[in-house]
Amino acid sequence: MAKILIVDDSQTDIQYIKSVLQPLGHTLAVAMDGEEGEQMIRAEPYDLIILDVVMPKKNGFQLCREIKKDDALKHIPVLILTSKDQDSDKLWGEKQGADAFLKKTGDNMELLIAIRKLLGRREAKG
Repeated sequence: MAKILIVDDSQTDIQYIKSVLQPLGHTLAVAMDGEEGEQMIRAEPYDLIILDVVMPKKNGFQLCREIKKDDALKHIPVLILTSKDQDSDKLWGEKQGADAFLKKTGDNMELLIAIRKLLGRREAKG
């Protein structure tokens, strides 16, 4: 199974994501802000990164941009999972290099499909 990093400052959202992914056997790690997330990403490899946008210290757009600019990290799929739902937010996420952008709706199937697609893309490349 995959090793997934969740970067989100909301315990409620973290618990929700864990409740969806843990039954599938994925190994999950959590960072509570963008700076902690960046440290964890640089310390060990992950198969997928799930980012919130609105977080202290470094937001999800900034962290996504840092990941995608780094040759050692840019291969890691990034899913932005946020409450921001404007078309401009999605466009900005894509400009930062996000591989997928989902609004936090509580739709387990939508989240699972996006994650399966991103992990499948990673496996096809690797």
